Amino acid sequence: MMARTYYKLKTIWLMLMLAVGPTIALAQHTAEITVNLAKEKAPMTPVWAWFGYDEPNYTYMKDGKKLLTELAALSPTPVYVRTHSLLVTGDGIAALKWGSTNAYTEDAKGNPVYDWHLIDSIFDTYVNRGIKPLAQIGFMPQALSTHPDPYRHHWKPGDPYDDIMTGWAYPPKDYNKWRELIYQWVKHSVARYGQKEVESWYWEVWNEPNYYWKGTQKEFFKLYDYAADGLKKALPTAKIGGLDIAGTSGKGAQQFLNAFIKHCIADTNYATGQIGSPLELITFHAKGQPRLIKGMVQMNAAPQLTDIATGFRIVASYPETRNLPVIIGESDPEGCAACGMATNPSNAYRNGTMYSSYTAATFARKYELGDQYGTNFAGAVSWSFEFENQPWFYGFRDLATNGVDKPVLNVFRMFGKMRGSRVEATSNRMYSLKAVMDSSVSGELTDIGVLASKDKKSAAVMVWNYHDDDKAGPAEPVALSINGIPSATVVLTHYRIDNEHSNSYEVWKKMGSPQNPTSAQIAELEKAGGLQTLGKPQKRKTQKNTLLVNFSLPRQGVSLIQISW
Repeated sequence: MMARTYYKLKTIWLMLMLAVGPTIALAQHTAEITVNLAKEKAPMTPVWAWFGYDEPNYTYMKDGKKLLTELAALSPTPVYVRTHSLLVTGDGIAALKWGSTNAYTEDAKGNPVYDWHLIDSIFDTYVNRGIKPLAQIGFMPQALSTHPDPYRHHWKPGDPYDDIMTGWAYPPKDYNKWRELIYQWVKHSVARYGQKEVESWYWEVWNEPNYYWKGTQKEFFKLYDYAADGLKKALPTAKIGGLDIAGTSGKGAQQFLNAFIKHCIADTNYATGQIGSPLELITFHAKGQPRLIKGMVQMNAAPQLTDIATGFRIVASYPETRNLPVIIGESDPEGCAACGMATNPSNAYRNGTMYSSYTAATFARKYELGDQYGTNFAGAVSWSFEFENQPWFYGFRDLATNGVDKPVLNVFRMFGKMRGSRVEATSNRMYSLKAVMDSSVSGELTDIGVLASKDKKSAAVMVWNYHDDDKAGPAEPVALSINGIPSATVVLTHYRIDNEHSNSYEVWKKMGSPQNPTSAQIAELEKAGGLQTLGKPQKRKTQKNTLLVNFSLPRQGVSLIQISW
């Protein structure tokens, strides 16, 4: 009798545990987030408001102009844009990883012929929208190249990447002509846009000289010296730097970056014969490394953050560079924007919310690294723009497809609402910076992290639910406490990116993935591509200067809680 009673009670107990167990487990994993608006950390510098792309001629094309107009509207301060191939010889017709302006040719006697109309079309598009160029001095015009043929490449996704390395990547046959080209370009820019405008730009020489350069390291330093000398003769107050090294954490890249800094500080200048070369900004690159695991995309932010930490550490190690603006010239989940998911299936993260949640999670850590190394962290260029007249949602690393914004662009719209100062914010579900740098976000739990800001009359809290593995998972509860609010009432607006909000890709798939959508479908996609809210703004009362906000956040989703008073 006692045994039967025992087993009956045990059965009831097990049934109760099964009923409440998931709730208990869920409670244990609830993201408890605390934001303290009274504890300011540092300025909310818009380091995210920097973008770049390979194909300069997309700038003034239909969808390029549309996207640049949207990018200019993101930020309360000017957006900066960087693009390759501004001095490349050609007909101005864009192709993947190719662009040209025909700025420099020579006549039959070898005299320079300058033609600025395509460069003007590019820079006019920027300046007319209030965008600032991070103007790249490169690549080598055909008439100046020591190896002019072959020059125009015809690379396409799936081809060997080295096929792009043609005559534009070689040193100049005449460094004086190279210097004069830069002098004439900058002189023309000042005449067209005014000295004050051009002084607000940044200039840099070349791109990834440890890869996109067919000369020696010393020849690159010579290229830099002559370019800087030409620029400074045209506009002494112009700001120039470099060197946009690739794979910054690699041994060879570190050697190159250190040698470049030492050259600019203490070596004899090849162009002037004096000691040192102008250096007013430092640039380097940082890339992640996704891979395909049994058909599943698995991201890896650790290499990207390690590149950034290495670059910051090197810059901070020299008294002469410690306070210079640092710009991560390309900062992305991987390396090839023009490699779509058809040929590179590990890039399948790009269309949906995985790209947006990764972006939120990594930019928060970039701020942390800037704080840790005490650098003058000015910007991180997302090498992601648009590809004109390409298939819909082909899986390029882009912000929009055929004029329709993708989910990742809405993260930058969220960032644009974060102003003033960064404030103290903690989450019991946020991976530590060290953990992400060691092994990215690969543990059992997702990274439910937070970044918060405060302005005079508003505050914003970004929360993401990110994991490296691209697989489904349940929405998770978030308990957000915002403390130190200087008002008894606030207006709360909740912006969201997930499968149901701010997501043109999911809407496109529900349409049947049309490659020739109708006008009505395009209008629907454009609407779905905008930043959307969860419901309408709410007027809320605070309790003892605190506001509690509870919500659930889907895996790979991003929320922005904005309050104003």
